[in-house]
Amino acid sequence: MNDGEILIEGAQRSEAGTDSSGGIDLNPHAQACLQHLLRVWLGFERDLPTVPLLRRIDLGTYTVEDHRCLLLNLRQQVIEGSRWITRAASSFDRNHAEIRSTIIAHAVDEHRDYELLERDYVASGGRVEDIQAMERNLGSEALHGYLMHRSSRPNPIDLLGAMWIIEGLGEKMARSWADQIQELTGLTEDSTRFMTYHAHNDGDHMLRFYAMLDEVCVNEERTQAIVKTAKVVARLYRLQLEEVEHGLE
Repeated sequence: MNDGEILIEGAQRSEAGTDSSGGIDLNPHAQACLQHLLRVWLGFERDLPTVPLLRRIDLGTYTVEDHRCLLLNLRQQVIEGSRWITRAASSFDRNHAEIRSTIIAHAVDEHRDYELLERDYVASGGRVEDIQAMERNLGSEALHGYLMHRSSRPNPIDLLGAMWIIEGLGEKMARSWADQIQELTGLTEDSTRFMTYHAHNDGDHMLRFYAMLDEVCVNEERTQAIVKTAKVVARLYRLQLEEVEHGLE
C-alpha cells in the first residue's frame, strides 16, 4: 500500500467516526478538517514528481551534485522554520496557553536541524562555508515571507495547515528519498542524516498536530483557514523545490 492509499484509507476511517489520528479522538469539526487536509496532501504528493530535481530521483538519474544543491537550498528554509514557529507561539494569547506550550516544544526540537544539513553537505563533498553563505532561493523567500506574516497575526491557528505539509514531508517522504539517494549516488547515510532524522521523528510531531487540531478546530471558519494555509504552503514549498534547479544552471 502506498502513501496515497494509506491517506485515503485514513480519511475513510475518519469519516466513519473511527480512530485515524494516532489514538486521538477528534471532534467532528477536526475530523472534517482532517479529511480536507488529506485531499490537499494527495494533490501535493501527486505534483511533487513534476519538480525536475525530484523527477530525477524517480528516473534514477539523480547525482551527487543534485544532492549538494538540494541541501544548499533546504538549509535556509530550515533555519527560518524555527523563527516562524517561535513567532507563532508568541502570537497566541493566554486563552491558548496549551497550544503555545506545544509549539514552543516543537521549536526546541527543530531549531538546530540546520546543523544536520551542514554535516550532510560536507559528507557529500561540499564545503561548510558554501552552505553557510547560501542565500534563500526565490521559493524560500516567498515561503518564509508568507509564514512570518501568518505567524505574526493573533492566535494563528491556520498554521496547523503549514505543519501538516512540512511535517508530512518528513513523515511520509524522507525515508524513501534517503534510501533512493544513497542507492543512486553511492553516498552513505552520513549524507542523508537530515532526512532519516525526520523520517524517525516527524511521526511524533504529527501526534502533536492531531492534539492541537482537536483543540482549536471547533468551527467551519477555522477549518477553512487551516485548509487554505495548507494549500498555500504546499504550492510555495513546491516552488522552493523548483527553484533548486536554478542552482544547477
